[in-house]
Amino acid sequence: MSKKRVRKKKKQRIWSARPLLVIIWSSCLLVTALAMAGMASYMMLELPPISSLKNYRPAMVTEVYSSDGKTLAYWYKEKRWPVSIKKLPKRLVYAFLAAEDARFYEHRGIDFLGVIRAAIKNVEAGTIVQGASTITQQVTRSLLLSPRRSWQRKLKEAILAWQIDGSLSKDEILNIYLNQIYLGSGAYGVEAAARTYFNKHASQLDIAESALIAGLTQAPSKYNPLKHFERAKKRQLYVLRRMFEEGFITEQEREKAANEKLVLQSEKLNPPDGSQYFLQEIKKDLTRRYGADRVFKGGLKIYTTLDSNWQQSAFENMIQGLKAIQKRHKRDRLLKENIEGALIAIDAQTGAIRAMVGGQDFKKNQFNLAIQGRMQPGSSFKPVVYSTAMKRGIIQPNSIIVDEPLSFPGTRDSKPWQPQNFDKTYMGPITIRTALTYSRNIISVKIARMVGINAVIEQARLMGITTPLAHDLSIALGSSAVPLVQMVTAYSTFVNMGKVVTPKYIEQITDRNGRIIEMLTPEFHEALDPVTAFQMAYLLMGVVQNGTGRRARAVGIPVGGKTGTTDNYRDAWFVGFSPEVVTGVWIGRKDKKSLGRLETGGRAACPVWTNFMKTTVKDLTKQGYDIPDGIAFVPVDKRTGQIVTPTQENKDQIIWEALRKDSLPPLKPETGFLEGIPDWLKGIGSFFRLGN
Repeated sequence: MSKKRVRKKKKQRIWSARPLLVIIWSSCLLVTALAMAGMASYMMLELPPISSLKNYRPAMVTEVYSSDGKTLAYWYKEKRWPVSIKKLPKRLVYAFLAAEDARFYEHRGIDFLGVIRAAIKNVEAGTIVQGASTITQQVTRSLLLSPRRSWQRKLKEAILAWQIDGSLSKDEILNIYLNQIYLGSGAYGVEAAARTYFNKHASQLDIAESALIAGLTQAPSKYNPLKHFERAKKRQLYVLRRMFEEGFITEQEREKAANEKLVLQSEKLNPPDGSQYFLQEIKKDLTRRYGADRVFKGGLKIYTTLDSNWQQSAFENMIQGLKAIQKRHKRDRLLKENIEGALIAIDAQTGAIRAMVGGQDFKKNQFNLAIQGRMQPGSSFKPVVYSTAMKRGIIQPNSIIVDEPLSFPGTRDSKPWQPQNFDKTYMGPITIRTALTYSRNIISVKIARMVGINAVIEQARLMGITTPLAHDLSIALGSSAVPLVQMVTAYSTFVNMGKVVTPKYIEQITDRNGRIIEMLTPEFHEALDPVTAFQMAYLLMGVVQNGTGRRARAVGIPVGGKTGTTDNYRDAWFVGFSPEVVTGVWIGRKDKKSLGRLETGGRAACPVWTNFMKTTVKDLTKQGYDIPDGIAFVPVDKRTGQIVTPTQENKDQIIWEALRKDSLPPLKPETGFLEGIPDWLKGIGSFFRLGN
């Protein structure tokens, strides 16, 4: 009985405790497993696709170059230059593996042994000294998931890492990782880091440098060597030790790298001074045409028209010119902070902008005076007026017009308008050449009146001046504000046989794969007939030889141009050309006050133009001005404009004028052509191809 009872009691204890416990635990595990499986299945439906990783095309730096091959700028949202893992040295790859995931080539995206090892190390240290995320998990976190920490994200991260490891090769995953990872100081990927910290390419990094960069992954800001070198050095030593422990380097290599002196040197661009204004214009134009994403993430290579040597010369000569004006007017205490200048130079054959000064200091003022500014051009606008009349056959270079006082009725409540010459004197009957050479205001007004204001405005439009112009005779004196770039465009007509060239900023653009997506194609449209264009060019050369632009003779080759000065010396201009280059210079004040007494275009702007143009002479490839068939050089009396026979007695009064052949009367044999040419023309025969 008692034995039976004991057995019964034992039996009851067994069925009442152990089986029940087993059933409860099994049920919990089953429910947990089902719940996790269900949750995983649910999250699988919300997981981002990994297909994007197979066509990995990260944001990439757009590079901007000058026409002579110098790097002007990097544009980017993320500073990254993707590099194929095949082009990276093994030592760099080993450094990252040792620092982040030594078993990368052994696990399936999740390193369970690594998790256990990290947990033990962290317990021993009493703090977190090792992480357990694999490189694959870091790729997942960086490209597919948000950075927000939660257990759901960690589970998604593990699932995606497993999927990625099954879909991509190990080298493909590692390639993404090494190009995607952030390494501090704005650098994404190993190539950007190499340039940022050592001013070299990733392929050139040695073991010590590779270990330093690999050590940044844990905390890029904390270990940034440019700010916290000692921390970075300790982290580097840890990476070197791990590389040795994993058999990636020998003990001797570890010691050598540990003792190597690290020379930190960030990559620095040295664009020519003042080029920020030019770059700003390109950036605005390309963003409008291609969109911001392509410009700042697309890895474009932009080869611009800017010549770095010309640009540096333009900026330096502008600053010198402005300082010279300040020196002449030391008593004007407000001049220094208000004086400004602009310059733009284009290749007349292509429209390529070779130099641009938009202001003294881009950091202080981003307003581009060369492009956005509108200033009264004064007498530099007169060639447009003369071209209008000459094109229509109303005047010729040897035509006579009387320089005399003029008065025009004013409106009901205003005084009569009485234009005056700069020197307030009058020369009487003079030729068109003399009028332009000495910039006689009265003659310009008379010509505008003869041809009509509408005709002048129409001609200005044809020559590239598109801003609104005054619909009155003051237009003849350059009263309407015009951007410098448009005046330079207009003057390109004179050296291009009557065709206007459109200014261009870009020579060529290639995409990230090197395919050409844009090339410079010169754009021209006709504004003048070739004969009129050459006659104007020849007249403007006379302005340099004998008139208000005399300082430009120092360029040393035949050049032409025109000064411009507005009332009270507020604006000083010089716009001119050589056989290939058209350049304009403007100098004025931000407060619209006077530059100072006698600061004319010839005195203030022309020296800047001249010194800059000297820079361009050595680069000239075109050997002369084109002369159309309809031109004849004929001896003309400077005073009367009459065609004469050259003699020893009248040689000082003769100018060999460029006239239309079809407008000439039959000439006596003794009159001749191309004989008795003045000295300044004799020395430049090759430029005009004379004697043919």
